[in-house]
Amino acid sequence: MTSLNRHALYAGSFDPLTLGHIDIIHRGLTLFDEVTVAVARNINKRPLFSFEERVEMIRGVFAHDARVRVAPLPEGLLVEFAQSLGARALLRGLRGAADLEYEQQLASMNRALAPEVESVFLMSSEQHRFVSSSLVRDVALNGGDVRSFVPPGVSESLTARLVSLRGGG
Repeated sequence: MTSLNRHALYAGSFDPLTLGHIDIIHRGLTLFDEVTVAVARNINKRPLFSFEERVEMIRGVFAHDARVRVAPLPEGLLVEFAQSLGARALLRGLRGAADLEYEQQLASMNRALAPEVESVFLMSSEQHRFVSSSLVRDVALNGGDVRSFVPPGVSESLTARLVSLRGGG
């Protein structure tokens, strides 16, 4: 009997990668054999980190786990990228009701476009439910301590970026 490789795609801008993202990836790995983290170049946002920096930060965090791949999210439809990778699921984290409304719309559209690709939602763990990349950026930009919201390497990168933005480096 051969086992099926269960592969999920987890897409986002990850600017920066938070402990909430990491929690969703780790929990996704309990359901899937492999998770590809697809990093978006979202042109509608002004990222704090370049696309390349975000990819490298995520690769650094998951360097020890061969089940996590990191890939650039190409132009085009997410479900088409999932299909090209052989991913049968889109992994999504939900923090609350506002996320659910938006994600239901996306899931319905994705199902209409590619019925064989499932959307799988994981509720954020209680300790990460309020954490978002934009809030982490805002706290960091205003001098707050974000070490309890991001992994150590990301925290160091945030500190260095903020020093350079303020002209101190």
